Amino acid sequence: MRPFTLNYAMPTGQSAATTPYHFDVALQLNVLPDGRPAVSDRALLMATGTTTSTAGSQTHFDD
Repeated sequence: MRPFTLNYAMPTGQSAATTPYHFDVALQLNVLPDGRPAVSDRALLMATGTTTSTAGSQTHFDD
């Protein structure tokens, strides 16, 4: 039997959403297609709410 809450807590498939930025491994930042850091675009931050990555959490205990 599958718990009822797992129907909502776990994704059922791939999301159709795309982000207008990508994570740059060399810079350790999310960057826009034109190379600017994603945090510099206020409209993007207002629309998406956040542009965090998990890179720091895997290496630092205080992130």
